[in-house]
Amino acid sequence: METEAQASKSSLTNLSTEIEFSENLHEIKSWEDKSTANWHQMLRVSESQAFKARVLKAQAWEIQASEAHRRASQTRHTSVLEMDATQALKQKPLPEKVQATEKEKCEILFTRPCWSNKIEYILTQVGYSMKISSLWHFFILWLHNGGCSFLIIYILMLFLVGVPLLFLEMAAGQRIRQSSIGVWKVISAWIGGVGYTSFMVCFITGLYLNVINVWTLFYLSQSFQFPVPWEKCPLLENSSDFDPECARTTPSLYFWYRLTLKASDRIEDGGSPVFSLNLFLLVSWCLIGAFMINGLKSTGKIMLVLVPAPYFIILCFLFRSLLLEGAAFGFQHLMLVKISAMYNMNVWCQAGNQVLFALGLGLGPVVSLSSHMYPSTNCLSDALIVALVNLFTMLLVTSFSFCVLGFWATVITHRCSEKNAETLVKLVAMGKLPLEAQPPPNLTANPTSVFNSWLNSLPHPIKHMVFGYVTECNLEKQFLKVKEGPSFAFVAFIETMSFIPGSVFWSILFFLLLLILGLISMIGIMQGILIPFQNTFSSFRKSTKLLTVVVFGFMFLCDLFFTRPSGIYYIRLLSEYWIVLPIIITIILENMAVGWAYGARRFLEDLAIVWGSPASAIIRWLWCFLCPIVLVALFVITLIHLSLKSITYVAWDSSSSKEVLRQYPSWALLVMIALFLIVILPIPTYFVYCLAHRISFTSTSQGKPIISFKSLPLIQPKPSKEVHKEETL
Repeated sequence: METEAQASKSSLTNLSTEIEFSENLHEIKSWEDKSTANWHQMLRVSESQAFKARVLKAQAWEIQASEAHRRASQTRHTSVLEMDATQALKQKPLPEKVQATEKEKCEILFTRPCWSNKIEYILTQVGYSMKISSLWHFFILWLHNGGCSFLIIYILMLFLVGVPLLFLEMAAGQRIRQSSIGVWKVISAWIGGVGYTSFMVCFITGLYLNVINVWTLFYLSQSFQFPVPWEKCPLLENSSDFDPECARTTPSLYFWYRLTLKASDRIEDGGSPVFSLNLFLLVSWCLIGAFMINGLKSTGKIMLVLVPAPYFIILCFLFRSLLLEGAAFGFQHLMLVKISAMYNMNVWCQAGNQVLFALGLGLGPVVSLSSHMYPSTNCLSDALIVALVNLFTMLLVTSFSFCVLGFWATVITHRCSEKNAETLVKLVAMGKLPLEAQPPPNLTANPTSVFNSWLNSLPHPIKHMVFGYVTECNLEKQFLKVKEGPSFAFVAFIETMSFIPGSVFWSILFFLLLLILGLISMIGIMQGILIPFQNTFSSFRKSTKLLTVVVFGFMFLCDLFFTRPSGIYYIRLLSEYWIVLPIIITIILENMAVGWAYGARRFLEDLAIVWGSPASAIIRWLWCFLCPIVLVALFVITLIHLSLKSITYVAWDSSSSKEVLRQYPSWALLVMIALFLIVILPIPTYFVYCLAHRISFTSTSQGKPIISFKSLPLIQPKPSKEVHKEETL
């Protein structure tokens, strides 16, 4: 160590004189790599005095980083490394000409952890993309937008737009080794505000998505009883009669609105947070915090268990659903093809937006997670793997969903026919209908088919009389009654679970599936919030556990707003109308930053140097031409669609015990617009700043070279192994 200290001191002393740059680099053995050629090339460009001073300062940074790197190789912990290197800097002050600031020292000494292996990284990216909301939205789009025709459109949009943009975010984070806030500042100062916008959108998205986990935990806690509480209406206190509000509707709908949400009739009706949901809200944040408290080291190991688990549950549901009555009817709708959907611009727009949401683009977690991956990893193959696994997952979920809902529609239609038969029998007994209107006695085998055949065989006058007393029982219409939103999973699906033999077991399994999917997607979202905090504020790097607790506690308090009786209406406002525009704007500017500001050709050449092989030229064409055109078209069509569409929400009417369609009040729309302007504000702010300071649009550095951080794996290597170093962009 004394020998190293003397060598370092000697090198720093020589820096104060005007000696040749190549001789200093030759004395530092740890930096005999590609950086030597880069510095020689820079030296030949300009020999002005200002440039020499900047080169000397950069060399001082490298010497300090080299000293910290040598100490890290002696099997010492990162925190010890930072302490020793700081003491060494205090003992050996640099000449005033090349003295580094405290902030620069902290940046140099920051050792960025890397994933232990590529599998953990890929599983984390896959888990982040498996959001519950995108899975049920994909099913709804398939059902109402042309069936397999929508799948064809979705696959085209996925590989022509989704995969290139996913590769762009992965490559930017992996190459520059910074979070979603810092990456875009490095690529182009004009686009620097995009990082703050994506951070705020990610924060708001994490708030309302975690409420789904709260609902899931509440249902899961109620599943350990037979029969399940949403199978029958509750009885009144001290009475044998059912609750009249439940008797006017279905037990599952009553349990969802009245017992779970305790929903208000309108969004204007406030109320305090629901206590039963607050308890599970705390449990949900504690679970996520326990998984993330130790950083990437614990997150990667947990993902090895949690991400594969849903596929076993999905396969169980798929095999079971194929054996249900009505599964064939649901499978027919799954394979339905409508050619007219191929010419519908609205279908293309919805497919494009679904691709962006499914892959989690524009929110920041993709960039933040990939920033902890080694630069030499080919992230193009990673993007393909994540996109294909995400598509495979949605196809699996959609397949068993069609079969399960085919069974649901069949059971509901059978019960409707049986109820109509009972009504007709009573009316005939009362003399209001003739004896010819007496339904057949045996409806147990196939009630819908037998009842409809008998009804169609009646004479026209009697049939007209019967239609005045019975309700329509149509299997096709019942199947298409499935609605988008949380009610798809928490009303239609749980009602189906109560129809299946062994309803308790299947209900528990279903909510375990929802809970695991919700937790792994929230882990990815929270990494997109915590990593930017740690990278932006150096003080947070020394107390990551405290940062995690503080952030999770703050988000728990914010989430109390969504557990109020009217919280479900605000969640629908954000998820169905607000979030789409900020995400599209963010992705457009990210594409501009890499494709035009930095230059797609230049960016791919930088990646080729690190990878050792060139990237496909098709990627550059997609970044520069196709993706910008498609994204701008999506933005324009979505904006027109939102401006022409009536902003409505489905609310619970306690007087009639039915779902009713209401229009959002004007103040709610103003709040939505104000929130949109707030999250977008950093983008024009950076534009104005760069314009006022005459900063070039294509500038990637502001007067000083970009020095990369050291990257150490989560499991410290042995001293004999080479520590990976980050390259300069």
